[in-house]
Amino acid sequence: MIDVKTLLEQYGYVVLFSSLFLELLALPVPGEVLLSYTGLLVFQGHLNWLVSMLIAGLGASAGITVSYLIGYRLGKPFFEKYGRRFHMGPDKLEKTSQWFQRYGNKMLIVGYFIPGVRHITGYFAGITRISFRTFALNAYLGAFLFTGIFITLGKVLGPKWEEFHHTITKYLILAGINAAFAVLLVYLYRKYRQQIFSITRQVISWALHTFHSLGRVRFFVVGVAVVFLALFALMVGMIQDLLANEFLEFDQVTAFVVHAIFENVESTWVTLGAHLASYNVLVPLLAITLLWIWKKGQDRRLEVFFMLLVLFGGELLDEGLRRLFHRSGPDGLVYTFPSEQTLLVLSVYGFAAYLFVRHRGRGMMRSVLGVLVLALSFYSGISIIALNLQFPSDVAAGYIFGGVWLTLNILLLEIFRNLRRA
Repeated sequence: MIDVKTLLEQYGYVVLFSSLFLELLALPVPGEVLLSYTGLLVFQGHLNWLVSMLIAGLGASAGITVSYLIGYRLGKPFFEKYGRRFHMGPDKLEKTSQWFQRYGNKMLIVGYFIPGVRHITGYFAGITRISFRTFALNAYLGAFLFTGIFITLGKVLGPKWEEFHHTITKYLILAGINAAFAVLLVYLYRKYRQQIFSITRQVISWALHTFHSLGRVRFFVVGVAVVFLALFALMVGMIQDLLANEFLEFDQVTAFVVHAIFENVESTWVTLGAHLASYNVLVPLLAITLLWIWKKGQDRRLEVFFMLLVLFGGELLDEGLRRLFHRSGPDGLVYTFPSEQTLLVLSVYGFAAYLFVRHRGRGMMRSVLGVLVLALSFYSGISIIALNLQFPSDVAAGYIFGGVWLTLNILLLEIFRNLRRA
């Protein structure tokens, strides 16, 4: 790797293009390190940021295009006969082909972030005869996204590159694996939707027969319950990590990146994000939601009760949790785990959006409100970190605890609603 970095310093864009081109042909080039080191050279003024991202994206796009054409031209028989010579024997070919067919073409995007996967996706896209238009749309988008993120991170890290780039690369790889897992879940749901519904109906029938209490149970309630259990498991794991003092590396790296990105951002925008959970914002939101409930709600008293519970109960819950864990935040700030701001923004904004969508939501409105809640939650958390009010792990914990509180209240609301109508 020392030789590659030396070549990159001497020949710049030519080496950058060639390295990404060769890596996407499945040659052993450490792309993540090369790209982040390119970002370091950008920070030092040796290379241009935008030009580097353009050249790297073009190199990756050219490489994966050639691998696609090779796979498309030579096809499966060639790899079954000669694949062992370059570690693509029949067994690996068959398993990978099944994997690629199952996960879908969206893996062309997230596969870039998984070492070993991006090197072969082009070949199997060609072998499985994915149309070039579909291939190009996903593969080129993933190429520029992958190269742009790593070069930008190298630029942001600057003199801290040697210290932090391995850790950040690890987190991005984990993010890629999680994204691939999400793609798999979506694929399985779409393909086996009828079987899932059939099994779910059987489970619900058994539950109704056993407990005689839930009345008419909706599929949505089952989905919320699954999300609640998943978030609860994450919450337990996060508490264990806190007690084991395992957040130090995560906090250092995340805080450094956020501060480096936002050091030149207008402070007004950062401060505004940190105040999204203040009562100056929450009270008007509460008033609007209550008016909406009164006008459109079906079980007004029940919905008003849970809306108030989410806000004021969430406040009490967070206060109790912070006193329970009594973790000191940055600059000696008292009791910051979990973050009050992110917990309230996610749970209160999310519950208000749920009530709006439940009574009048159309397909587009559901998507817009869902994205808006997530964007505001992210904006609030980033602002808090940028202002050095809380540790990144405090903010992350606020998301997890807030998600648990939100899904629990939605679940209870729907259960009580069904009980009243039974």
